[in-house]
Amino acid sequence: MSSPTQDPQQVPSPDVTEDPTGGRTPGASDDILLEVRGLKVHFPIKKGVFIDRTVGHVYAVDGIDLQIRRGETYGLVGESGCGKSTFGRAILQLETTTDGEVLFNGTDLASLGGEALRTQRRHMQMVFQDPLGSLDPRQTVEQLLLEGMRAHGLVMGGGARERLIELLRAVGLPRTALSKYPHEFSGGQRQRVGIARALSVNPQLIVADEPVSALDVSVQAQVINLLADLQEELGLTYLLIAHDLAVVRHISDRVGVMYLGALVEEAEADDLYAQPLHPYTRALMSAVPVPDPVVEDSREQILLAGDLPSPANPPSGCRFHTRCPWRQETRCDTERPELRVVQIDGVPPSQRVACHWAEQIASGELQPHEVAVTLTDPTATESDHDEGLFGPASVIEAR
Repeated sequence: MSSPTQDPQQVPSPDVTEDPTGGRTPGASDDILLEVRGLKVHFPIKKGVFIDRTVGHVYAVDGIDLQIRRGETYGLVGESGCGKSTFGRAILQLETTTDGEVLFNGTDLASLGGEALRTQRRHMQMVFQDPLGSLDPRQTVEQLLLEGMRAHGLVMGGGARERLIELLRAVGLPRTALSKYPHEFSGGQRQRVGIARALSVNPQLIVADEPVSALDVSVQAQVINLLADLQEELGLTYLLIAHDLAVVRHISDRVGVMYLGALVEEAEADDLYAQPLHPYTRALMSAVPVPDPVVEDSREQILLAGDLPSPANPPSGCRFHTRCPWRQETRCDTERPELRVVQIDGVPPSQRVACHWAEQIASGELQPHEVAVTLTDPTATESDHDEGLFGPASVIEAR
């Protein structure tokens, strides 16, 4: 991959205004760029023929606290439907937040609107999961890249073609790609165009939502290595949303594990993979195949019973207790655990887990038991118990 001859955040082309806040501050590894406090995103479920009334909510994101330091990659993993993508979109205020704060460089984005929010969005960009669906098929690559730059006042005078060529070189595409349309590229090339579009406005934070899940394995490695190279060159900060634990381990500095709208564990990447503490994290790790038949046959195997509960009717207490092999009769069903630092030998304070019995599970005091599968109506809502109403079949229908 060819690297850019100049850092576009530090030495922009003559046609592009300078970004006074871009780039990584030397020695500021502990500087918090993004802080999320108690973030909730609840989608109302409405029912009615003539008058819509709210009969419940889809609790897509239900109370998340995390911090992302400047220049690091934070990996967010979990099952499909746990709220990862909604969380990423809520950070950029692409989804309306129900409650909580999103502090970007100390500014609460949830309190902004209009021009103030649009100005802040210049410093936060998103790489979407579907590279073809996220690009306008009627625009050339040149038009796609210039659109955001012009919207944020980064293009002055007659144009910025040299800047565009520099962007394409940074993502490994030739200058001839400027005149082409999205359908003329392969999947990996389209994702590179999407990355170049995100870089075009000199952002500080990039939210990458499943950036390689739609690509072939060989192309996945190219795009992941590209993201790592760009981070080193430009000092970018990433929130990487994925369900592939191998991808997250390869690029992430810290990892958060999400289940049914909330974080259940957070740790440095090496610590999490070396000693997962939450039962759900342990189950995820045991599902990753190991290319050694001896190790594969001897390592811990955890098969979760049942499906992910409906976010419209989440379980009380610990939301994982309906599938947890270490579930206890006390606390698990009634008390929701907080994300906390545990007192376990060899576990650093940076590793936090939301489990009442993490210490007892790690010591072997509690042993796993068989989980009885509970059949539930996936379309039910909390209000159904009292009113006998049926909720929508999906979040899209609910909205």
